[in-house]
Parts: sequence; structure tokens; C-alpha cells
Amino acid sequence: MKLVYRPEIDGLRAIAVGAVILYHAQITILGYQPFKGGFIGVDIFFVISGYLITSIILKELVTTGSFSFKHFYERRVRRILPALLFVMLVSLPFAWMYILPNNLLEFSKSILYSLGFSSNFYFYYSGLEYSVEGLKHPFLHTWSLSVEEQYYILFPIVLLITFKSFRKYLIHILIFGFIVSLGLAEWSSRNYPSVSFYFLHTRMWELIAGSILAYFEVTNGHRSQNKTLNLIFPTIGLILIGHSILFFNDEMFHPSFFTLSPIIGVCLLIWFSSKNELITKILSTKLFVGVGLISYSLYLWHYPIFVFAAKLNISEGGISKKILMGVLIVALSIISYYFIEKPFRGTKIKFQKIFVFLFLKFLLILSICVYFLNLKFHPFLTKYAEESKIFELNYDYNKFSDKKNVFIIGNSYADNVLNIFSNNNRLVDDYYFYTAVGDNVGANYQIECLIDFLERKKLVCDKNLFSFFQTQYEKSNYIVFSELFTYGKTFLSNDFDKIIEYLKKDKKEFIVFLDDVAGAHILDIYIHRKGRLPNSNELDELEYKFFQKVTNWRKKDIKKVKDKLLNNNIKFLTRSEIFCDYSIKKCPLIKNDNKLYADDGHITNNGAEYFSNKIDLIINRLINN
Repeated sequence: MKLVYRPEIDGLRAIAVGAVILYHAQITILGYQPFKGGFIGVDIFFVISGYLITSIILKELVTTGSFSFKHFYERRVRRILPALLFVMLVSLPFAWMYILPNNLLEFSKSILYSLGFSSNFYFYYSGLEYSVEGLKHPFLHTWSLSVEEQYYILFPIVLLITFKSFRKYLIHILIFGFIVSLGLAEWSSRNYPSVSFYFLHTRMWELIAGSILAYFEVTNGHRSQNKTLNLIFPTIGLILIGHSILFFNDEMFHPSFFTLSPIIGVCLLIWFSSKNELITKILSTKLFVGVGLISYSLYLWHYPIFVFAAKLNISEGGISKKILMGVLIVALSIISYYFIEKPFRGTKIKFQKIFVFLFLKFLLILSICVYFLNLKFHPFLTKYAEESKIFELNYDYNKFSDKKNVFIIGNSYADNVLNIFSNNNRLVDDYYFYTAVGDNVGANYQIECLIDFLERKKLVCDKNLFSFFQTQYEKSNYIVFSELFTYGKTFLSNDFDKIIEYLKKDKKEFIVFLDDVAGAHILDIYIHRKGRLPNSNELDELEYKFFQKVTNWRKKDIKKVKDKLLNNNIKFLTRSEIFCDYSIKKCPLIKNDNKLYADDGHITNNGAEYFSNKIDLIINRLINN
């Protein structure tokens, strides 16, 4: 049964997709990221989806006494698959060109799981967190489609059985499901956050919230008819949604009781909207409705574009690049909507033809992904994949020496620094190096903990890391900070200024190892395409390209950091100073047929050994200066 069209729901979709895109775009205004809670847009979609599918099913059951699974799932296929397969197909050649060989395996698996609407399971068991770090996987965002489709498979069956056998208890069962799922979400978010985030049983309450609204609308025959409430509650609903988008963040428990705020906001808008109310009028305008209509395509396209832009270092830069990516996302989404989504959703094309078309497209995507998977077994690529494993070490945090102790703080790039230092015999004779990275503690969290310790208070830091700083700080002769600049951007933060203040007060020697090298995957792409190492002429060209990437990469921000460090009399060195030869404009990628880089920035053990021979003079110059 066809539902009455409600333009304000498309307007609500526009808010949801806009929030998600702005969140992933990491828009920053005056050093502040205003859309930190933009991930809540997915939760808005869940409520809308629950409301719409339950409305469709219940209206059909109430009016006819039966329900056609065939027609329901045919509509879902028409709605979901054509655009999804189109985006996947377009993404495949870019994956071949720009995704590192070692990561093509993950990429191919993510596509295959997405096609089976089970990518949420794949990303969970891969240990991948949905954050900025997730901007390495073009189809990470399909986890939400998987959750929805799993609901679409199970819920109609449950609803039909309940309606036929326990009709008078239907609302009680829905409310019970809502409460249980919400309780599981609250508990899991505090104990198993990834489970809570990715799985249906902890997300189902958001969809059921929409289902409950649909139940009351269908059984009552109408939504709220109280004119006063209809004028007040949509505004309150929008405020709750807006507050969530602007003030929620990645560190909060989610989904949980906190998530009730935007969910209630969406429910208020759906239930109390009316033609005479201001918020409804705004959401029903051509702009909001237009964005809402293409919201599915916008959602599909934005994430792969952000990922590939990041791999090409396009995303790093001014607002103009962000705008350019936005224009590209909108343009592709409009094309997808008018030439893919809309024609396939209409009834002019028979489903049999659609099925054959989609099946052939599915087979093509499957074949390409299987080919990508088999690349893993290419003997040459396997050899260099093994050589590309990043340095790992079992750290003894309680060990100190009579040498000068050097404490290295940072993310996985601090591991690289430790490996370079530890491979230099002359440095090892005089210094003992240690780090906190072995506990998989990220740089940003380490900074928060270090500030906690320096201020002698425990606000965010767990007791183990706090105790670690307490033990290590006094015994450290030197503190080195190292992280790849693009991720944390710590050096430009207020937190970093605090650390400088305290370190000066405590008269600690502080050295910054500025990681200004990115783009080493140039070599991996070449090996991937050719199946061999480059010859001398080709290598010269690659090394020159790499040099250009190094010298141009975030040039303005790197300069700001250097100026800041110099103004505070902080000693520092850059990776490019060690890795590159400015006299001949080259940065080596291979030495003695050994790769020096594991990926876009991390170095191999061979790389650490090679660069360690160049570092001791620089370090001694800094320390003894």
C-alpha cells in the first residue's frame, strides 16, 4: 500500500545526511570542530526507516489482512541495490590505482560482505573503529545499511506472526523490544562499545521507536491533532537533534541512554509535524526536500570520495578543497538519483529485467574482488608484504638503566622512532629508549593523561597509564614526542601549549620528532601494477615524486609548527631531514632491494636500520647543543 507522501520526512533525511557528511569532512571553524556529533545522522535514518517500513506493513495488514513479502522485498531491492552496486563499480578502478596491495584484501572483503548485508559483522571482527581512522576503508559506512537490511529481513516476519496471533499484545511486544534493546545498548556501550555500535540487537530500539509511532498512527488513523502541541514539539524535536549534532562527540557512550535525546527529537518531529507549523514548513521547502530525495546517494558517495581524497592527500588543505569535494559528492549523487535510483524504483522497468541487470553487475563486482583477493598470493607481492610489516616490540615499562633515559610519547609513529633509535649502536651505548605505544595507547589519549599527571589530577586518564607517567616521568632525562602530523595535529593544539608550560617548569629536556613524511605508497602502487621493483631510471622518477610530496605536504601547517617550536626554544628534528637528500631532491624508497616503507608513512625494519645510521649525529647535535 502506498503511503501518503510527507515532504518534512525528506527534510529530516536532509538533516541526517548533512550531519553525517559534515562529521566525516572534519570541518573546522576557528580551531573548533562544530559537527562532532554528526554521526548521530545515522540514528535519525534508523528511526525514519523503522517508521516507514512498519507503516507500509501494518497498513497492508489492516486493510487486506495479509502481507506480500514478495512485493516488500522487491521494493527493497529496487531501492537499495542499483545505486549501491553502481557506487561499488565506479570505486573499483580507483581502488586498483590508489589502495595499497596489502589493503586490497580488506577492501575486497568489505565489498563482498556489503553485498551480503553483513559488513557490520566484518568491520566488527576486523577490530575497526568507526572514527577518523576509519577513513581508510571506502565502504565502512555500509555497516548501517547492513543493520537496516537485517531489520528488514527479520522484522516483517515477527510483525506478521505477532499481528496474526497476538494482535492485542503487538504494542506491548514493540515496547518490550524497545526497552530490552535500549538496555543492551546502554550496557554494551560501557563494556563492549564496538558490539554496541555495530550490531542489530543494540540498534534495534532506534528502528522500533519509529515502528511504535507507525503503530499508533495506523491504529488511530491519524497522528497528533492537538494544535498547541503541534506548534511546540517540532521545535523541541529540532533543538534536541541540533544539540546532539553540535555537542555529542566520539568519546561518549553510543548508542546508549544519551542517544535517547536525538531519537526523541526525531519522534517528536514525525508525530507532531503539521502543515501550519514553522519547522514543518522549513523542512518541506524545496532545498530540504531536494537534499532528502538524493540523501541515499549522498550517503553512498560521500565516504568513498573522502577516503580516496585522503589517499591522494587532497583532503588535507584549505576550505576550497573541502568545497570542491562537496560539489563532486553532490554532482555524483544527482547523477545517481536521476539515472540510477529513480528509474529503477519506478514501475516502468519490469523486476525480471532489473534482477538480470543487477545479477550481471553483481557477478562483475564479485569477479573483480576475487581477482583482488588472489593478488595476495602473487609471490613477489607476498615477499614485499612480509617485508612491510611494521616494527613491534614487547616493552618492559619498569626497566630503567644507568644510561640517559629517553621517553617517547606518540602514536604508532613513535614506534618507528624507537626502532630507528634502537638500531643505532652508538645511541644505544649512551641512551635507553622506551615508550607507551606498546599498550596501543593513542597519541591524543597519552597527551590527555600526561596533562592529568602534570597537573596532578586524574580526570580522563586510567590508573595504569597515570601510574606509568608517575613512575617514568621523574626518571626520564629527555622526552620525545612523535606522531604523524596529519592525524592528531597535536602540535597546534592548546593541550600541547600546556605541556610545554609544565615541561619548562620542571626543567625537562623536550625534543619534538616532527613526522612530515607522507606519500610513500607511490612505490607500493608501482609494485602493485608492475609486479616488480622499479629499475634505476624508474626509481629516480619515483623518488623525485616522493620528494615533491614530502616537501609540499601540509607545507603551511608544518611551517606553523616549526615557528611555534622555535619561538618556545624547543629542539626538534623532522623526518624529512633524516630521510631526504635536499641536494639532489630525492627521498630513498628502496635500498639493497629492500623496501624502506611499510605503507604510506610507517617504515619497515629495513628502513629503521637504514635511517638509524643517519640519525645519531643529528640527535647528538640536538642534545648537546
